[in-house]
Amino acid sequence: MPAILFNTPGTPDAYMTTLDGYPLAQKGEARKALRVAHFASASGDTFSDIVLVVCAPFLAIMVESYLDLPEKTALLILSLAFIASVIGGSVGKGIISMGLGLLAAMVATGEDFYPRLTMGQPSLSEGIPIAAAILGVLILGEVFKALEDIYLDDRSAKAQTGVNVQESKVEFLELRKLFPYIGRSAVIGTCIGALPGIGSTLAATLGYTTAKRRYAIKKSASDPEFGEGAPEGIAATEAANSSVSGANLIPVLSLGIPGNAAAVFLILAMDSIGGFNPGPSVFRLDGGIGDGALNPEMVMAFGLFTTMFVANGFNWTIGGIFMRVVGVMARIPKARLLPIVLLLTLTAIYVQETSMVAVWITIFCGFLGYIMRRVGMSPLPFVIAFILGGNLEATARQAFAATGADPFFLFNSPIALVFILLAIGVVIYSLRSTAR
Repeated sequence: MPAILFNTPGTPDAYMTTLDGYPLAQKGEARKALRVAHFASASGDTFSDIVLVVCAPFLAIMVESYLDLPEKTALLILSLAFIASVIGGSVGKGIISMGLGLLAAMVATGEDFYPRLTMGQPSLSEGIPIAAAILGVLILGEVFKALEDIYLDDRSAKAQTGVNVQESKVEFLELRKLFPYIGRSAVIGTCIGALPGIGSTLAATLGYTTAKRRYAIKKSASDPEFGEGAPEGIAATEAANSSVSGANLIPVLSLGIPGNAAAVFLILAMDSIGGFNPGPSVFRLDGGIGDGALNPEMVMAFGLFTTMFVANGFNWTIGGIFMRVVGVMARIPKARLLPIVLLLTLTAIYVQETSMVAVWITIFCGFLGYIMRRVGMSPLPFVIAFILGGNLEATARQAFAATGADPFFLFNSPIALVFILLAIGVVIYSLRSTAR
């Protein structure tokens, strides 16, 4: 909702929604954008939950069988290369943005207990808080840019009056046009969600960029471009990032590996209820406790499945009603809204981190995000690199140790080698396309 109505994503994976959701809202079709987002999000979530229930054991075994530590490291490198090359004004700017994100992720006390890039500040020994970095770059950066546009740029008089909201419906024929984009993104999000530690931000980006390439082939002359208010862009993004949620439980329930922070809290919650131990034994009938007795962990898992479908029912009904009425929020003038957003963001950071250092880091990252926007550099590669940087380092260290300190561990595995070659090929192809 904030991504569409105010161009301010509430989460990193909602950033892609701003690219088409906010332009559509500026045209007076905020309610239409919200309805498309809700339909795609609920559809992707439902699809992901069905795949979780039906295919969890098989997908988990497949991932674990074919992707070892070197392959997972190479997959993360491929993901970063793809994001840096596809998103942003140019490949160079995307790589710079990604490099800054990796640099920020390296700030902390390393595994050798030696402070790294902390500049002698004990408060940075545990690293830059993820909420401070992401909210600073995505939200404060947009707030600073919008405030400058409002108060210093005469061309932004329209931004001070809010957005005119028209009553717009989404007809079935329009929804039918979105089905291929929703289906494709739901599959992408489900596959990404089944990979531990990748996350919904990458799924949203892959869903959007894949849809953008397909849309460029199929669109007519009267259809808007991606980034100018195309409903297909909203649908592809929301279906992709929402379909991650159910698939994220595949590695949790089958392998005991949480795919994101939410999965970690889920494990803690289920463990506090009944001693839930995720792993391969979850899907065994007896769980090793003998004589036909039902495995209590399997009972808890299928109880979780039932709860997820109940939640989907509420999302389709109550969520749909709620999304139809919140479009009126777009009428709030930005000059009044943005200072409130700024204050609430900084307050939330202070409450979560209980440190003024985190607040200053958020402000610094906000100015970094502002500069990125002013020079035409997308902040999304920064955010994804910052999120994946820790996983990339940890996986690479483990792969290096597991292969006997082999410096060429990325090239000894055929699958990992293919991923690395694809990463290089993506960058070269994007550079050649930009040159053309």
